[in-house]
Order: sequence, then C-alpha cells, then structure tokens
Amino acid sequence: MLRLVYAQLNGWARTLVRHLPNLAVAVLVVVLFGLLARLVRGLVVRALGRVSDNPGLVTLSGTIAVLVVDAAGLFVALGVLGLDKTVTSLLAGAGVIALAVGFAFQDLTTNFISGTFIALQRPIQVGDVVETNGFTGKVIEIKLRSVVLNNGQGQEIEIPSKDVFQKPLVNFSRTGQRRIEVVAGVSYLDDLGKAQRVAVEALRALPFTLKNPPVELHYRSFTLDNVQFVAWFWIDPVRTNPVHAQ
Repeated sequence: MLRLVYAQLNGWARTLVRHLPNLAVAVLVVVLFGLLARLVRGLVVRALGRVSDNPGLVTLSGTIAVLVVDAAGLFVALGVLGLDKTVTSLLAGAGVIALAVGFAFQDLTTNFISGTFIALQRPIQVGDVVETNGFTGKVIEIKLRSVVLNNGQGQEIEIPSKDVFQKPLVNFSRTGQRRIEVVAGVSYLDDLGKAQRVAVEALRALPFTLKNPPVELHYRSFTLDNVQFVAWFWIDPVRTNPVHAQ
C-alpha cells in the first residue's frame, strides 16, 4: 500500500518537475498580460478623454479593455500548459454562466445595458435639468446602473437606468429656453391695466428672465373673488435651475 502511494506521489512529482518550465512561462504570461491590460486601459481612457466628455463611456471602455486583455492572457497561458481542451470548456462554461447570471440578475443586467446606451447616446448630461419617472431635478451623476438627480430641495434621487432609458424623459436644458407660467388673480376693486403693467415689470426685472420672447400677461377668467390672469415668461435653464417653477 505504501509502495503504491509512494509511486503515485513520485509520478506526480516527476510530472510537476517536467512541467515547471511551462508553468513558469504561463505565470509570466499572465503577469505580463495583466500589466499590459492596465497599460491599455490607461491609453484607452486618455484617448477617449480627449474626444469625449462622457465619464461613463470612458470608464466603460477602459473596463472592457482590461477584461479583453486579461482574458486573452488567460487563454494564452492555458495554451502554453497544453490545456487547449480546457480553453474550449471555459468558453462553453462562460456562455452557460453568462446565461444563468442573466436570468438570475435580470434587473441588474437591464440597468447595466440601459446605462451603456445612455452613455453612448447621451440623451442627458451632467448639469441638465430633466423630468422623468415623476421626478424633476438637475442631473449630478450618470452611472451605468443609475442616474442621480438633485431635486433642489436638499435631496438626491437615484433612478435606475432602465427606467430613465425606457420611460418618457423631458430635458429642459436641451432646447436652451423654457417658458414659465404663473397663474394669479386681481381683485375686482383694482385697476386691471395697472395690475398688468406692475406684474409684467416685476417679471421683467427678475435676473433670469429673458428679454426675448417678451413677458406676456392675459386675463382669462372670472371667479367669485377676483379676475384670474396667466403670465408667461422665458428663462434659460442652463443658467438657472427651474426645479420649483412649474
């Protein structure tokens, strides 16, 4: 019994010694490809950073570059060890694992894919004032998994990327101008003409009101207490944050 165990261990030792050069080369290949992956990531990030101001796209591209180079290094190392069949098995297993993970984490996968499309298509950018999924605010961060808004009331709202990508989105900053509507009333005892002039002058004096198109005020209905009017004026959402001006 001891002779059989000794013979087996001796055979393993001989095999290990015989494959030590290949093992050393395989480890060296993995290390070199790891260093190469970091170098490629830096080059990709710097190159895209010069032509794109989208941090999400730049980060995603750098991560993909690292994964591709690392995977190539792993497959080359397995080839050096003579484990070609193992490479084929890994590829098949990776497909099965990816399918299983996709089913198990459908929401996470959907958010990641939606975040990728948002980074590529750029329907919104950091600093835009948007309305989506019942929330209005200024975009302060665009992640691959979510979009973060500042609602102007001291709270941050994090919305999943799939909801931003799949549901209606209003970008108030994209057109460059936005019309604000103010509804109020004037007493029946007041001079309607004077009230109209005072209101228009007050709106014109606001620092964020655009001069063109001009401020408009129109009387439109009568109530038991007053005469209702609506005033329209335009602002530049890029220079102001009209979160509360609805």
